Amino acid sequence: MSICFEVIRTVKVTKQRAYFGLLDLDSAQNWMKGLVKIERMDEGPLKVGSEWRETRKMFGTEATEHFEVIELKEPHKIVLRCDGTKGTTGKGEFVFTYILSSKNDSTEIKLDGEINGLTGLAKFFGKMMAGTFKKACAKDLDSLKSYLEKQ
Repeated sequence: MSICFEVIRTVKVTKQRAYFGLLDLDSAQNWMKGLVKIERMDEGPLKVGSEWRETRKMFGTEATEHFEVIELKEPHKIVLRCDGTKGTTGKGEFVFTYILSSKNDSTEIKLDGEINGLTGLAKFFGKMMAGTFKKACAKDLDSLKSYLEKQ
């Protein structure tokens, strides 16, 4: 059973700029709260198959998660997968689908989050976890929006 959530933000930049802003790991330290480091597993622009480890400080401790790009349709769609079994979480799969749409002189970014593969107590408390993930993703999109609009 998947646990799903959605976050929508409108950013006053072009769709192309928003798309590349989401993929610019080198600039993430300028807007991503709690970011400690990003370790790329490959080089060059992100592409399908690109992977990285992202370490963030959350709730007073560092947590590292493993991400990979599973779909790119420039400048409309980005799909990222976080394999919880390879990171601090230790379980589950987290899929983040970003859909970008032009709205007048702005871009709407819709994030569809999906959490799969939870077992035991994590599955039982999954709905509460979805609220926590949604809040964290909303804060990230708010920070990205602020960063992009100042550029």
